[in-house]
Amino acid sequence: MGKKSVMVPASEIDLTAVKYEPEVLQAPHMTGMWLKLFVKLIEAPLIGSLIISNLKKQNKTDQMLRNTVIPETPMFKPEFPPQDPEPCIVGLEEDGKPEDRVELALKCLPHYDAATCWTGDPTSTFRYWKIRDYAYAYRSRLATPSVVAEHVISSIEELSNQNPPAPLLISFDAAEVRKQAAASTQRFEEGNPLSILDGIFVAIKDDIDCYPHPSKGATTWFHEVHPVKKDAVSVSRLRICGVIFVGKANMHELGLGTTGNNPNYGTTRNPHDPERYTGGSSSGPAAIVASGLCSAALGTDGGGSIRIPSSLCGVVGLKTTYGRTDMKGSLCDAGTVEIIGPIASNVEDVMLMYAAILGSSPSDRISLRPSIPCLPNLLSHERLNALGSLRLGKYTEWFNDVFSTDISETCDNTINLLLKKHGCKMIEIKIPELHEMQMAHIVSIGSESLCSLTPDCEDGKGVKLTYDTRTNLAIFRSFTASDYVAAQRLRRRIMYHHMEIFKNVDVIVTPTTGMTAPVIPPDGLEFGETNLQVSSNLMRFVVAANLLGLPAISVPVGYDKKGLPIGLQLIGRPWGEASILRLAAAVEELCAERKKRPMSFYDNLKGN
Repeated sequence: MGKKSVMVPASEIDLTAVKYEPEVLQAPHMTGMWLKLFVKLIEAPLIGSLIISNLKKQNKTDQMLRNTVIPETPMFKPEFPPQDPEPCIVGLEEDGKPEDRVELALKCLPHYDAATCWTGDPTSTFRYWKIRDYAYAYRSRLATPSVVAEHVISSIEELSNQNPPAPLLISFDAAEVRKQAAASTQRFEEGNPLSILDGIFVAIKDDIDCYPHPSKGATTWFHEVHPVKKDAVSVSRLRICGVIFVGKANMHELGLGTTGNNPNYGTTRNPHDPERYTGGSSSGPAAIVASGLCSAALGTDGGGSIRIPSSLCGVVGLKTTYGRTDMKGSLCDAGTVEIIGPIASNVEDVMLMYAAILGSSPSDRISLRPSIPCLPNLLSHERLNALGSLRLGKYTEWFNDVFSTDISETCDNTINLLLKKHGCKMIEIKIPELHEMQMAHIVSIGSESLCSLTPDCEDGKGVKLTYDTRTNLAIFRSFTASDYVAAQRLRRRIMYHHMEIFKNVDVIVTPTTGMTAPVIPPDGLEFGETNLQVSSNLMRFVVAANLLGLPAISVPVGYDKKGLPIGLQLIGRPWGEASILRLAAAVEELCAERKKRPMSFYDNLKGN
């Protein structure tokens, strides 16, 4: 029997006594037939509960959730104190037209030198085409959306014929892409583009509705119980702006994994090294952007699912504040940790996409009382003052708890450049109860996922899920109602700690992931893989933003010795997207020279 322990109230914790303890996760790593056998065992009535009980005992789960008195009241979804306004920002109208918000966002961006961008020195540092490059090409008759569509279609077809298969898209219809591109081309010929996003190619993760494509959540059956009759709210806002949707992007099944492994449709490969994972669960969206096929993509993020693959693929991924974007029309629209957010190759494109999709749901406006959505004015003369006044919080021992020192050193070097060039201030912080935070997150997202899936599992669909999804669901089923309430008590404690930290700092800085892209085990392709140690390394720094609903962004800052991308994560105050976007733009500028062309890359604008 576990011995009862009593937590002191969060407000009474002595931070000087907080000691960092590296996470040691006890869990088997299995692939292939061993994984298949393991799932049979853990789903068996008696032996299964014994195996899971033993796993939880090794990881002190019950000690934390059942044998500990937690004095705080539960917080069942993020609750934010009022926030001070951010400096040097442009406010956006939530109820306004998406195209008007995008136009305002455009005015926040630095001057665009079309000639240099379009005819730049081919021997110079690699750079991705930006949305404004496409817009300039269309408006100058250097290209049309229809011509670019043909390049995109042929690139996608070339990729789909690879062996082994590594599909970036689960649902793709060339005729539908041509139809959208023809309509966009006609608008340009008539001189009436809908916005700067008109004719821009975007992929939508397979758990977000995009009519007429099915939403499968990368399962083999979910579209049978979830018919798509219209676009998700975020997708409809992009469609109003003239975006061309290429299809539904591959993902880790139901978003319940961090690698992107998917035996149902094939596992997406990392554009920087095809033998490695992209990260998940937004694996397809990040890989599509990193390989140049699309300017941007929409993903969902419930446990780092936008930021992890963005980091591993060397692109930018934004997790907004919880409730900032309307989740209606996504498979995870009833949770308390998930958001829909943009992935793009650069910060300014993320800003344009974010401006288009933002806008809280009616219910979230009542319960969360969001601040006015804002963007940083990157043109303003006050920009440098706003940057210089930022205070960055760093928990050094946590920051350095990474699989390879390449990660912490690269992130550190970037931060030092920020301090030197812009005069930002670094403040050493301590974050108590990091293990409790991980536990509260897994119980929250696990219980909410299970609640959504139980009716279909009871209906016999559960056996059609992949083995690693079934492993996760078996663990989630072991959580009780009291475990869930205990996790929500922990959520309130951890929110208190973070709100205290944000009284002294503006942004918390960490590496995005504790490791770079892991190798794909060949025997994990047919039946999948469960590797909770890899998941722990990938998720180490990301869950605070999900459990507490905070905004966070991953920005590429360099590569490890194997040439694999490294991301820096910036976590902001509630509703503080403008501050992290401002800092992300500065980071991107400092790291521009470090960009490398991925091994798998397609130039669809020029068709090279």
